[in-house]
Amino acid sequence: MRNLAERIGLPDLRYLLPVADGNTWYPKGFLAPLADNEPYLTAAIAHYEAIVGNLLAEGTKPSRLVVGGFSQGASLTAEYLCRHPRRLAGAILWTGGLIGPDGSAWPANRGLDGMPAYLTTSETDPFVPPARVRATADWLIASGAVTTARIFASREHLVSDEEIAAARRLLEFAMA
Repeated sequence: MRNLAERIGLPDLRYLLPVADGNTWYPKGFLAPLADNEPYLTAAIAHYEAIVGNLLAEGTKPSRLVVGGFSQGASLTAEYLCRHPRRLAGAILWTGGLIGPDGSAWPANRGLDGMPAYLTTSETDPFVPPARVRATADWLIASGAVTTARIFASREHLVSDEEIAAARRLLEFAMA
């Protein structure tokens, strides 16, 4: 994530880059049954909420806070927003989506009203199917977020220059 923050090129922003124990927030894939990722998933969401809560307690306004991540971090961010809906300055979900097996239902919540959200994956991504990103985009829209989803025809499991540029625009808009 540090490399991605550097590529965004907005050095005046404060980036918090939490690191998961063993470099994984939860042990199974994000499409596994929720129980298969417990108690790690609940602990990861609690850790996320503690970080956001500490920032808010320090005086950071929600309108100045953008959350996001890549791959497992993007999925954790989507799940965090589902479980703790509040309108923030934005969300950047590079190649990730809501957590749970196919057929899961996520309740829409208007707590995200007006929040910009940017999601991506590719038709060929081996880890994050486009259908899950589309379902996550649909959930974000139903929850009131102003959502842009980009499904690339072919792209490796990485963050492209186009995705970096889109994230930079979202951050610049949010911080204006």
